[in-house]
Amino acid sequence: MPLQHQRQLSHPESQLPPTMCETCGEPMPGSKRSGTATPRARYCSNACRQRSYRLRQRSGSMDTSFGCEPLTQLSSFVGRTEELVELAQLLPKVRLLTLTGPAGVGKTRLALEFASQQSRSRRYDVVVVRLSPLGESDAIRRQVLSALDEATGEAEAAGRDQLLVLDDCEHVLEACGSLLTTLLPQRPGLRVLATSRESLRLPGESVFSVAGLPVPDPDAENVLAACHRSEAVTLFIDRARALARDFQLTRTNAPHLSEICTRLDGLPLSIEMAARLIRVFPPAEVRGRLDDQLALLRNGWRLADARHQSLHASLKWGYDLLTPMEQGVLRRLSVLPGGFGPDAAATIAADDPDVAAAMPEILISLEAKSLIEPVGTGSPARFRILESMRRFGHEQLLAAHEDTGAYERLVACLTTLCLPLHAESVVSAGTLASWEEERVNLRHAMQRLATGADERQLLLAGALAAVETGEVTVQPRAADLVARALKSTAPTSVYRSVALAAAASLARRDAHGEMAARRADEAVELERGHGRSPLLGRLLLIRGMIRQARDEPKGARTDVSEALDIGVRLHQDWLTALCRGMIAGHQVRGGELGEAEQEIGRALPVLRRAAPRWLHPVLVTAGSLALEKNDLPAAEAYFTETLRTSAFHRDDTVQAIEGTAVVAARAGQFDRGLRLLGAAERMRIGRRGIRQGDRWWRQRVREARDSAYQALPAARATAWLEAGYALSHQQALALALGDDVSGPKASQPVHPLSRREQDVAALIVEGLTNRQIAARMHVSVRTVETHIRHIRTTLGLRSRAHVAAWSAQQRLEPPAAPPTADSVVLPTVPLRQRVQEPRRAGTPARFPGRGAAHDVRSAASG
Repeated sequence: MPLQHQRQLSHPESQLPPTMCETCGEPMPGSKRSGTATPRARYCSNACRQRSYRLRQRSGSMDTSFGCEPLTQLSSFVGRTEELVELAQLLPKVRLLTLTGPAGVGKTRLALEFASQQSRSRRYDVVVVRLSPLGESDAIRRQVLSALDEATGEAEAAGRDQLLVLDDCEHVLEACGSLLTTLLPQRPGLRVLATSRESLRLPGESVFSVAGLPVPDPDAENVLAACHRSEAVTLFIDRARALARDFQLTRTNAPHLSEICTRLDGLPLSIEMAARLIRVFPPAEVRGRLDDQLALLRNGWRLADARHQSLHASLKWGYDLLTPMEQGVLRRLSVLPGGFGPDAAATIAADDPDVAAAMPEILISLEAKSLIEPVGTGSPARFRILESMRRFGHEQLLAAHEDTGAYERLVACLTTLCLPLHAESVVSAGTLASWEEERVNLRHAMQRLATGADERQLLLAGALAAVETGEVTVQPRAADLVARALKSTAPTSVYRSVALAAAASLARRDAHGEMAARRADEAVELERGHGRSPLLGRLLLIRGMIRQARDEPKGARTDVSEALDIGVRLHQDWLTALCRGMIAGHQVRGGELGEAEQEIGRALPVLRRAAPRWLHPVLVTAGSLALEKNDLPAAEAYFTETLRTSAFHRDDTVQAIEGTAVVAARAGQFDRGLRLLGAAERMRIGRRGIRQGDRWWRQRVREARDSAYQALPAARATAWLEAGYALSHQQALALALGDDVSGPKASQPVHPLSRREQDVAALIVEGLTNRQIAARMHVSVRTVETHIRHIRTTLGLRSRAHVAAWSAQQRLEPPAAPPTADSVVLPTVPLRQRVQEPRRAGTPARFPGRGAAHDVRSAASG
């Protein structure tokens, strides 16, 4: 018997068939099978290994991983272009790269897409191992080593490094850390890309935080254009079209989609589940049902992991990995939807002294586990919980019967924060800023208190009104909360005068003069009975402003003079300075220019130094005084100073723009003056609550407008007014500050597209296909395709979605649809043509947007 066969019979392994080479099929010399974990060799020589590699490369079978997860996915990958570029730049510099982020943010999908790109580019041989089904250290080690050793030969033959993707590490952090600490030093050609809700905290680890997809800008003037630019909305539309092929982004549903994606924090898992509801519910109804999003979003992929079958299950997976102390803190923080700082978090968790003492460490741990995230970079630190996790934490709070105590501590904390509104005559800018930061929490606490008669809601409502009074976009929510608080609390409540003053200020903002005067009278009379002088001084000042707006100068001056006496007696410098500024305004209107100049000289230094937020009305008064003295450079300097700082009351901004318009008209810059007047007029019309100013100021504005109409042809003057009316808020500010903006004709979009191409671009925004566009425009489909190709080439746009976003931003109007048999199409005249029609001298010219009642008097009527 040959010696080789004798050796085979002398060992148990010799009874097994010989190992065959996978390339040539010949028995492998010296091969044997063993029961160890080390995998068997697959090739008899390096030549067969290289031959196998070249065969697979030619067959195109290289785009698969050696682990249990295929790199090719069934659904499309949306967005994340910048993240992929950053990862490609970062990976060659590090050995261990961990993608972290909250539940449902798309860490796994981003990792697989990135690994697929690296595999296709032949940079790395990719090995993917999913750890979610595994829990034991030995099982993880065997799975990883088996997958790596199986692919080692191919990587060595090709001269490439290996990229190991470890997916879902958060529940086996210790096991992964132990394995990688041993594995990485032993394999110099190995790089690891891990996904986890928490970093591994290993030497040499680089952490890449994955955030939600970008959502539309909530302050965008053009919501449709913002939605076209948003990756979150793009994902929603992509997944919705998989079930409803005719679903399109339109001007009607754009606000709903924007709100849906924003409330879901841009999380792809939640957005995909919400998009699958479109087949049953329209976007508006999906948006309305998001208040119960944990119960709504339970339609994950059929074969997905159990924790990805619903949003609730995904959140519970991460919650169960927390320590009991971390779970308790997360439950209590769910009562803070507007974010929180370390001190507020410690206050809300004050029922457990151990938790309150360890709060910094707990917050660091929760942030590391992607359950809270920092907000801004300022000091002190501030955090927020993603809305989905906050709702889950609130559900757990209710289940643990801890909600009553948590909300009581929240209300007590906010009440302490808002006490200056009751104790001080003028609230500092820092206190107002803190209220603005807590605005969402204030509203949330108010909703909790609304069912009872707790008098603290009066104080919280007053603080909320103080914040919302100065907003550009007027929202009636604060007014409703104040009215509800006044109705549900006792008439003798200690904070009632604060809420009455808030109601008066909100009514003044909304131009409800009668209601404002009535509420102010109630507040002043109630506070006189309590004898609290600092608060009474502020209430008198508020009533004086209301009476001034109602053209009651005598009563206004009486109130302000009494408030000034209180300020001087109590050494309240801010109150004194504000009262002097208002008295100066009365003196300017009465022709007492010397006395007004003295009062302004005493008020401005105090406000500039200590209360810049309240500086703007006094600056406007100073500008008005300079106008009366015909000192145009000084007047413009005061008005532009008002505009360069953030005015708390937006009517000060409008009056400052009107002031610069008066300066321009008096300086002979009639085109600039008319544009500024048009912009100010639009602000007054478009934003409820910006008052028309008193009779004296309206007369100055009217004189400036009439002088411009006397100097210019009527058609040209009206065109300049119309151009100003078309300016946005930012464009109006830029013009008032001296930056030239477009004239009458430049308000139309300027671009190199033809009229036909503009029509095609506008119809793309409407969601029409090429065939539908061709039918609308009565051209061939090939012509539409040519137009789209030329649009993309001319504008440098890469896709149809970019064309739609550009068109929405330009506000291109689509061509009219062809009339149906039973429709009657009446001829229309464009606005510009109607405005510029010849008119007889002395007849009023219609102003755009105001209707027949509003007119611009011609020179003859002056």
